[in-house]
Amino acid sequence: MMAFLMGLQVISLLVIGALALIVFALARQIGILHERLAPIGATQTQPGLDIGSALPRIVMRTLEGGSFPVGEHLGAGRRQMLLFITSDCPICRRVTPIAVAMARDGLMDLVLIGDGTPPELHALREAYATGDTPLVTGPELGLVLQVSRLPFAAVVDDHGTLRAKGLVNTRAHLENMLASAGSMPGKTAARAEESLHAAI
Repeated sequence: MMAFLMGLQVISLLVIGALALIVFALARQIGILHERLAPIGATQTQPGLDIGSALPRIVMRTLEGGSFPVGEHLGAGRRQMLLFITSDCPICRRVTPIAVAMARDGLMDLVLIGDGTPPELHALREAYATGDTPLVTGPELGLVLQVSRLPFAAVVDDHGTLRAKGLVNTRAHLENMLASAGSMPGKTAARAEESLHAAI
């Protein structure tokens, strides 16, 4: 009888262990799907400030506590991309380095708008190796643009006019947004169009 009970206990432990492994595997697959799941993209109609409207001047805050205004006039012919990110967004971790590289190539001026605690944002800046790219915080701009999902990007021209906005998750989305804002050189715009057709 004792041996039978011990056998049942062993079987129960094995079943519990197997269930734990199954739950772990399912959780891992859900995480992978969440990371790979593409948002609708930059072409989706978004609420908030209309395309063609002037972005109001809003003073954001740097991680060091300084002021950083957005919505001001830029240099002639310049375009500025405002990219909203957070530290716990898997797609943000993929898109941010791409946007930083594009800014370094001179395709646009990039401003990262981070959501999170100061330690999280400092870690985010180090993880993404943003370099000279500004990383600022503040809720006002997100409210004006009605940002509800991330990563979200908006492009303003040299007069501070909103030219494009939407969810982004690939380089093709970023390039297509810049192309629709008329801010890319011809060859780069053509490459963005080719990438978009290839994605479709």
